[in-house]
This record gives sequence, structure tokens and C-alpha cells, in this order.
Amino acid sequence: MVRTFLLKLLWLYQKFFTLIGYGSCRYYPSCSQYARIHFENNSISSAFYHTFTRIARCNQLFEGGIEYPLLDKLKEKPTKLRVEAIKYWLVPNKKNRFYIIKNFSYKG
Repeated sequence: MVRTFLLKLLWLYQKFFTLIGYGSCRYYPSCSQYARIHFENNSISSAFYHTFTRIARCNQLFEGGIEYPLLDKLKEKPTKLRVEAIKYWLVPNKKNRFYIIKNFSYKG
């Protein structure tokens, strides 16, 4: 319930308020998309922590660049699906975690 409320707030922010400062984020994916991915896939406390540190680093003192979110734990066992049905790709990290990369051909 809290997760859906936070995701709705992020949706409102992405829909209306990012139009003012479009293209001003120094990272890919943008900070709001990064937060959305974390809130969809990680615990709420972990999502708040990672989102806060990302927003703190989104300024002129840091280079920026590509920084994919990390998934803490797998919720479901991976299954075979069509490529169009996959929302995110999970790429293994060295520390038993996964990078979450958005699938651009996702139709959903």
C-alpha cells in the first residue's frame, strides 16, 4: 500500500514536474526513473537510501554518467518469456546482486 502510494507520487512527478527541468539530470537513467525502479524491486528502506544517495550525487561536483540500479534479492525464479514481455533485464554483479536494465522493447 505504501509502495503503490510512493509509485503514484513518482508517476505524478515524472508526468508533470520533470517537464520544467527536462534533460537536467546528470545520470542515466534519470533520478526519478532510478527511484521508480528501486521502489518497484527493492525494499522501501533500501529504495529510500539508494534514491537519497543518488539525488545527493546529482550535482556539479560529480561526473554523472550511466548508473544502473542494483537489485538486492530476486523475488521470483526466472522463467522463459518472450522478449517483449520482459520489463527489466537483470545483469549479475560480482557481489551476488543484479543490475536492473530497462528493456526498451517492453510492451506493457
